[in-house]
Amino acid sequence: MRYLPLNPKLYTNNRSRFIKKMKKNSLAIFQAHPAIPENGDAQAYYKPNSDVVWLSGVVQEKTMVVLYPDNIDKAYREVLVILRPNAHLEKWEGQKLTRKAASDLSGIKTVIFIDQLDGLLQSWMHHTEFVYLDTNENDRLSNEVVRLDLLYVKKIQARYPLHKYERAALITKELRAIKSKFEVDVMQQAVDITHKAFLRVCKFLKPGVWEHEVEAEITHEFMRNRATRHAYGCILACGDRARYLHYVDNNQECKKGELILMDFGAEYGNYCADLSRTIPVSGKFTKRQKEVYDACLAVHKYANKVMRPGKTWLQVTALAEKEMEKQLLKIGLLNKNDVKNQDPANPLLKKYFYHGLGHHIGLDVHDIGTRNEKIKEGMVFTIEPGIYIEEEQMGIRIENDYVVGKTKNRDLFKGIPITTAEIEAAMKKK
Repeated sequence: MRYLPLNPKLYTNNRSRFIKKMKKNSLAIFQAHPAIPENGDAQAYYKPNSDVVWLSGVVQEKTMVVLYPDNIDKAYREVLVILRPNAHLEKWEGQKLTRKAASDLSGIKTVIFIDQLDGLLQSWMHHTEFVYLDTNENDRLSNEVVRLDLLYVKKIQARYPLHKYERAALITKELRAIKSKFEVDVMQQAVDITHKAFLRVCKFLKPGVWEHEVEAEITHEFMRNRATRHAYGCILACGDRARYLHYVDNNQECKKGELILMDFGAEYGNYCADLSRTIPVSGKFTKRQKEVYDACLAVHKYANKVMRPGKTWLQVTALAEKEMEKQLLKIGLLNKNDVKNQDPANPLLKKYFYHGLGHHIGLDVHDIGTRNEKIKEGMVFTIEPGIYIEEEQMGIRIENDYVVGKTKNRDLFKGIPITTAEIEAAMKKK
């Protein structure tokens, strides 16, 4: 791993939280999938099961975590399962985790190899009643490809058909949505690296550079600060391309007078940051660009103000959309009479703000969590309103990451330029 070792208390704490939610006489199994091939014998970048990482911090393929809090043998109440080191394989891929290294990383004292698991599992299953199996239940998940997690579920249920099976995801979805102090500290490191990359771009950007050159500057800053990688596909969209929400071609010239919408974030310690800023290629906003930007920023600030414990994300979104309607009227994009007679099921503001207000963020950039349950202290959300104007070939989005607090939210990107004046000042520092 490129990042510095994290405090294993992060994972010890997460396991303790999960165990407290388990039924009496139950066992939980979490499995990370094997490496995925691309073409031929090449391997795709490996992103393991986030629940396994959340419980252990281990990112090595085929890792498993087994929790059996009522095991008579106390040594096997928490078990980490890893690949057995293979001297021949290591000549190609480098050293795999030793038992000691895996234990130090995760805080789990009992570490076994995969080829030892079946014999132990059979004995444990004969003495347990309930079995928690882990599946990916992210609301945004695509179901078009074969699910390795479901294949494992079928395998276990076929071998032990008379046990009572539970969905581990019902617990992890609740717990992972509320970040511990340890997790927020790691997320802050990802945010700080992203902050540095943004300031670097402000000094670099000028008419005539290309979007992919901006991406190279961001990547350079990420790597030199030990980021694992980009948390998601880097979006660098100049001019009219900013209206395309997931534009990742990044292959066009940045021209004088245009705005560039930048949406990027570092991944550090497997936790993600997510930032959006829209800045002028020439270093100074036009009067109209400033007007639209300030309207978007007003919605951003309002959404942070109303995002409070006890509300649902859907309620916060509805309030922010009313503020967006107000701002769009103010800058002349909507007409009062048209708004008065609009179809409530298809409000006019959707022409200019056609995506969600934000999302949970954590181990995954679109982290697990639901939109219709009440927001709780310790949850971390992005807030990212946008205004997209086809007739003016302009798109503006502003995004920060917030930890929900009891009386006030914590802005993880506090201090990064966000107003037009702050952005222009940062771009002057060449």
